[in-house]
Amino acid sequence: MKQSIYKDKSEMPMFLTVMDVANLLGISRASAYELVREENFPKLKIVQGRTIIPRDRLLEWLDEQTRYDELPR
Repeated sequence: MKQSIYKDKSEMPMFLTVMDVANLLGISRASAYELVREENFPKLKIVQGRTIIPRDRLLEWLDEQTRYDELPR
């Protein structure tokens, strides 16, 4: 598994690309694009079809996805 280039979240840019997310999560480019297509994934579409991911919303989403002590909504 690849290691993230960020030591902590303060080093992460405010907005991430799909490739940044792939590297951060240690997944393939194809898997990252599949993840970004999920309805509840936090993303912004900007000009020319480019997708960016807000860092803080991504971290919140990851936190929500890893909560095992709560019942599904």
